[in-house]
Amino acid sequence: MELHDVWFVLIAVLWIGYFFLEGFDFGIGVLTKLLARDRTEKRVLINTIGPVWDGNEVWLLTAGGATFAAFPEWYATLFSGFYLPLLIILLCLIVRGVAFEYRAKRSEEKWQRNWEQAIFWTSLVPAFLWGVAFGNIVRGVKIDREMEYVGTFWDLLNPYALLGGLVTLTLFTFHGAVFASLKTLGDIRTRARALALKLGLVTAVLALVFLIWTQVDNGDGWSLLALVIAAVCLVGAIGAIKIGREGWSFALSGVTIAAAVAMLFLALFPNVMPSSLDPAWSLTVTNASSSPYTLKIMTWCAAIATPLVLLYQSWTYWVFRKRIGTQNIAQAH
Repeated sequence: MELHDVWFVLIAVLWIGYFFLEGFDFGIGVLTKLLARDRTEKRVLINTIGPVWDGNEVWLLTAGGATFAAFPEWYATLFSGFYLPLLIILLCLIVRGVAFEYRAKRSEEKWQRNWEQAIFWTSLVPAFLWGVAFGNIVRGVKIDREMEYVGTFWDLLNPYALLGGLVTLTLFTFHGAVFASLKTLGDIRTRARALALKLGLVTAVLALVFLIWTQVDNGDGWSLLALVIAAVCLVGAIGAIKIGREGWSFALSGVTIAAAVAMLFLALFPNVMPSSLDPAWSLTVTNASSSPYTLKIMTWCAAIATPLVLLYQSWTYWVFRKRIGTQNIAQAH
């Protein structure tokens, strides 16, 4: 296997890690409006991700940086062609971080309510737009012989990509509901399990249609295997949450996300960004990659740094592993 193939796999792993971790993170943000009944319950939900949400976003930064270094042509075409949706995602992530930090700085109800609205919308919008972006990457976009995107923003809003957005939105919200049931106590935990069951059924229908569509258009034997794993694990996650096995349900919903993202990358390979104008103009792991020397240096750096990052983040989750409930929220707040 060539180094550019290795880095294609590593970038896929980074996106899997990002969607697995930020997926429930976004889901919790959406659930602050769908699940929480009052400000105290919203505080409970926000506190479940309070110690980890910023660490989860590191995976996005790493995926973007790895793409820039390993596949500069892919990075340039992607970030110029998808400039507007990616800018919207970036602004949402900035406002979302500010909302987490500033919400509790003042006690006025209007102040806190406005920041809670910001948390909801800046969680929902990126969760949807990531699915739209990856749907377009797999489907193919208008790339000319100069490796430049020549389409418009409206070309990105096609049925396949919009369905992909709905899939990521519902899947992340389901993942978040399972995480909420795993991390909370009392009535909110019970309602989170009930909501997760409903969301799981909606997600299963949308995801099955999207993944089958992907398989028919671009799939092979390996992507079919990933599709089957994603479907089986999603059904298992729904079954586990129904009988109250939150830990198993969370693990299976995580594997569902991993298998679904893996399927998209398997359907994409060896392309990194197909051209819908002419297949010969597609960006591939070969024509979009950096030099072998650059990839070699990157590999050594990743081999040293990645285990340290994984150990630190795992330790963070272990420290903040206990459940919380409304009784843990100070009434004066």
